[in-house]
Amino acid sequence: MARTELEISALAAGISMYAPTMIPRTDALRTVAGLLDRHRIVAVLGARQVGKTTLARAVARAQERPVTYFDLEDPADLDSLDDPMLVLRDARGLIVIDEVQRRPDLFPVLRVLADRTRPARRFLILGSASPDLLRQSSESLAGRIQYFELDGFTTAEVGLEKWKRLWLRGGFPRSYLAASDRASDEWRRGFARTYLERDIPALGSRVPPRTLGRFWAMLAHYHGQIWNASEFGRSFGVADTTVTRYLDLLVSTFMVRRLSPWHANLSKRQVKAPKVYFRDSGLLHNQIQVVTGGELRRHPKVGASWEGFALETLIAHLGARPEECYFWATHAGAELDLLVVRGQTRLGFEFKYTEAPKATRSMRTAKTDLGLRSLQVIHAGPRGYPLDRGITAVPFTDIAKAVKPLR
Repeated sequence: MARTELEISALAAGISMYAPTMIPRTDALRTVAGLLDRHRIVAVLGARQVGKTTLARAVARAQERPVTYFDLEDPADLDSLDDPMLVLRDARGLIVIDEVQRRPDLFPVLRVLADRTRPARRFLILGSASPDLLRQSSESLAGRIQYFELDGFTTAEVGLEKWKRLWLRGGFPRSYLAASDRASDEWRRGFARTYLERDIPALGSRVPPRTLGRFWAMLAHYHGQIWNASEFGRSFGVADTTVTRYLDLLVSTFMVRRLSPWHANLSKRQVKAPKVYFRDSGLLHNQIQVVTGGELRRHPKVGASWEGFALETLIAHLGARPEECYFWATHAGAELDLLVVRGQTRLGFEFKYTEAPKATRSMRTAKTDLGLRSLQVIHAGPRGYPLDRGITAVPFTDIAKAVKPLR
């Protein structure tokens, strides 16, 4: 049964009462509840500690049907599914399976159970690996599963007036809500250590944690730049394919965004390598030794950091899927930070850490050559204004008002 707006709002308020320091994630709750009404298996994917379990428990509290919960990090729950068909075949209502990547052998069982109409049930599975990383195990669920990707907090959730704190600390709930910047930094360092030493090996990776940690640290200095596998390979003394495999791991576990290049059918020579961005600005700041807002404002990477933060904010606001997001650049110097393509609609965005951006030849070239419906320059200043025909300067704090979400 679909939830009404009133029910969703009431549930969000309930979350706040259970944990006063928590921030309601109403939109995510509404989306997952709707998917469960329409599909038998829904997967919520995202980085570790991003809030998947909290969201799942909120969804479970909203259910009118029985709920059975399995946390596969709990040895007892993990052992209880040694014979999953025996345990799950008679289960009714909503069955939640947390950290499903620990038992990939469950997917064939879920396929069989999802095809049975009796008893009536829905499966909500949570995982810290992307669909690409789980593809081999989940092929049997093709056509039966719907994915929802949960990111860290957004400005829509914490409030635009707190964007500087969100930029500095990143969107992981415990990092953002920490008592101080120093405590937030300590939490992120512990998270990174656990991610490298436990989470990645648990996914079957044989890359030594120290090696992947060095790669992650080096990648921070290329945040917002073109990926150059040869340069990384030389630095590590390994083949290009090896460092690309390291990047694949970070992308598949939601640490890094690999922004694909757009190849327009033009006579100009275009860049064909992707750009790389840390998806969470707080984790980037750990790697570049930034703890406070003052340190961030003085750091040489402040512009690149802000660009990545603004890019992630905008993608979340638009509701754009990864396969709809690109950048564009030519060897002659024309470029566009973000091109969003949905159907016949092409939207262009530039990100400038300045208070008064100006129209450039590069922007005009991108607007014309790519056939953009609009080009908006997202900047750190206080006011918006037209820059040129079809090109507008938009303050970061006005994104929600000036940029329409995709439909």
